Amino acid sequence: MRVGIVCPYSFDVPGGVQAHVRDLAEALIGLGHHVSVLAPADEGEALPPYVVAAGRAMPIRYNGSVARLSINPMAIARVRRWLREGEFEVLHVHEPVAPMLSLLATMIASGPIVATFHTATPRSRMLAAAQGALQPVVEKISGRIAVSALARRVQVEHLAGGAVEIPNGVSIARFEAAAPLDGWPGEGGAIGFLGRFTEPRKGFPILLDAFARIAPDHPGLRLLVAGPGDAAEALDDVPADLRDRIVMLGLVSDEDKARMLRSVDVYVAPNTGGESFGMILTEAMAAGTAIAASDLDAFRRVLSDGKSGALFRTGDAADLASVLARLLGDPRLRSDFAQAAREAVEVYDWPHVASQVLDVYSMAIAANPLSVTDDDDTLTDRLMETLREWWR
Repeated sequence: MRVGIVCPYSFDVPGGVQAHVRDLAEALIGLGHHVSVLAPADEGEALPPYVVAAGRAMPIRYNGSVARLSINPMAIARVRRWLREGEFEVLHVHEPVAPMLSLLATMIASGPIVATFHTATPRSRMLAAAQGALQPVVEKISGRIAVSALARRVQVEHLAGGAVEIPNGVSIARFEAAAPLDGWPGEGGAIGFLGRFTEPRKGFPILLDAFARIAPDHPGLRLLVAGPGDAAEALDDVPADLRDRIVMLGLVSDEDKARMLRSVDVYVAPNTGGESFGMILTEAMAAGTAIAASDLDAFRRVLSDGKSGALFRTGDAADLASVLARLLGDPRLRSDFAQAAREAVEVYDWPHVASQVLDVYSMAIAANPLSVTDDDDTLTDRLMETLREWWR
């Protein structure tokens, strides 16, 4: 099968959607399918061989965060050329109403279009404001996928339609085979965090508060942090004696991410909201690491209501400190959680998830063939009208 996949977010900045697109593409290629991914990126960037650069991205505030999106009406010709040259049997667009690459591809193509919805913001003013302009675009979609029940609910409420729930996948073998970083976790133990630690909803300050509470009783305990951001600013309020016990890795490769997750006794997800699934949890589960996570709906579902990982009250540093103290003091409890997680994560292994996505492709293809529209002037007018609705 010839599959065209559109990612709205730049591949030069790590993120859950980008990782999902990459792993899905590689899983489909591994199953013998031809896959091409269109994503915002500069022509000179080092990209996987299956990725086609759609032009430079810029930081835009979107969906409660700052995303790197391609906002350029000149992309119309590039998207059309990619669609024509690819001769795809199905087009798979991620976040189809995200400005602008995914939205544009959905507007240009007709036929078997499959869309995956990742967004979990329950009350989106932007989606509500642009609903009228977006509805004709969304109606072109032949098959809808939501990565979680919450993501499904959001698109049902805002875009009036159902969706098949297919979770984010994880490459279990990649994380199982990773070796810990040299010297980790160490005799005093280690806890870990991965993500954009300067983004408030990721909850890093909550983790720092909890770490400060338990550090006196665990003199050798260290905190290992990976992700983009200004480390000096993030640790500005941390006492000097604790700062020496926090190791900031910065932005890490996929290989080092797996190693980082294998290097800690407990992985902590202190997020405060806006999570539709929790891909990092499945990665930690695959790595065999015990987890302490906020009691968010998305996290609770992934962790089987606390059977596959410990939950603490969202935003409550004291409760997180209590959970961490219990986990760090009980190796058997950590082992039991890790074993339960390893069994639960099997359903998220990419070959299993990719087969479910292929079923949706087959249903979409059975409806009608993929074609490409030709009226650039009308398309440009519709695109600009939709974008105005987004940000009016």
